[in-house]
Formats: sequence, structure tokens, C-alpha cells
Amino acid sequence: MTRVGVLASGEGTNLQALLDGVHGREVQIVAVASDQPAARALVRAADAGVATTVFAHEDFPDRATHDAATADWLEAQRVDLLVLAGYMAILDAGFIARFRDRVINVHPSLLPAFPGLRAIEQALDYGVKVFGVTVNFVDEGVDTGPVILQAAIHLPEPTDAGAVHAALRPLEHRLLPEAVRLFAAGRLRRDPANARRVVVRPLASAARPVSR
Repeated sequence: MTRVGVLASGEGTNLQALLDGVHGREVQIVAVASDQPAARALVRAADAGVATTVFAHEDFPDRATHDAATADWLEAQRVDLLVLAGYMAILDAGFIARFRDRVINVHPSLLPAFPGLRAIEQALDYGVKVFGVTVNFVDEGVDTGPVILQAAIHLPEPTDAGAVHAALRPLEHRLLPEAVRLFAAGRLRRDPANARRVVVRPLASAARPVSR
């Protein structure tokens, strides 16, 4: 069974969606780490019997050292796939290299539109009427990795960022577990004609996990 690690910085609702939707079924969530000692995600993980730890940024001299320690711990837990579920820090290139094509992220916009922090606020400032969620592979850029899944909703009169995020949360909670299922079933591959494009294999063609 695919062993999944999760990095989360806050409330952990996407982690809870994974615990409720795929944990103990298609995958086993074996490790949850946070950069925030008070993150509610750690409590959710502990309640589910999942190993947890904290890598607070102030405990390390720089980002490279912090990320290397985080990667070391995840590798010690024998993680096959890493999910960023509301993780609010950028991982350095050394970390990404150790988990190449094995890190996925959920982002509250239809990438490549509105990458980075405050994506919903960016969209509101732009005046958009369609908002969305993207699950993508993580590369060295900021929200630049290949898209796995997307979904959108029409909000003709959006009010504020909190209300928009509340409307998007069900999409996050649906898409993120589905992307994890697809990875675990070996149904995700890069299009050989376009490395930026992720192709979902039909069920009959799913024979082995995605190449690493």
C-alpha cells in the first residue's frame, strides 16, 4: 500500500479529507509534519494514530537545513508520496530533488492563474467570477508544476476571501483524495509529447505506480 506523508501548517481540513477518504483504503498515511507547533493538523493526525513531528523554522539556521531535516524524517518514515495540505512554506530545490514527481499540492485557484500566497485575494482584486482549485505536482517554482486535477465554481457576486474559500473547500476535499487515489493506482503519467501535461491512465491500463 502506498505510504503517504503530509505537510500542513494550519487547521488541517484537507488532511482530514485524506484521513476520511483514502487512509487505510487506497493508501496509508504514515507521517504528518508541520512547521507550526500549534497546527490543528497535528492533533487530527495524532487522533488517527499517525506519527507527527514539528520542524519549526526558527529552530534551524536556514531554509536548506530545515528542509533537509524534514526530508530526512519523511524518508525515515518510508514515504512514497508527499502531500502538501495547506503547507505555507516553499520547499527548496534540494527537497524537491529527493521527492521528484512524488509531491502534490492543492492550491485555491485555477493555475496558472493566481499562483503563490493570497491566491483568492488576487482573484478578487482581478474581478473574476469563476474560482477554482488545482491539484498539481510540485516542482522548484511557485505553483508551476504540472496540473493533475482542476475544478471550478461560478460565483457571480463574490464577497470576501473567507466566503470564497468556504465555497472552494468542498472542491479541495474532493480533488485532493482523488489525486492521491490516482497516484496510488499508478494512473498518473507525464505525456511524452508534453512533459507539462499529466495524463490519467484508464483503469484497464493502470499496471504500476508512477515512475520515480
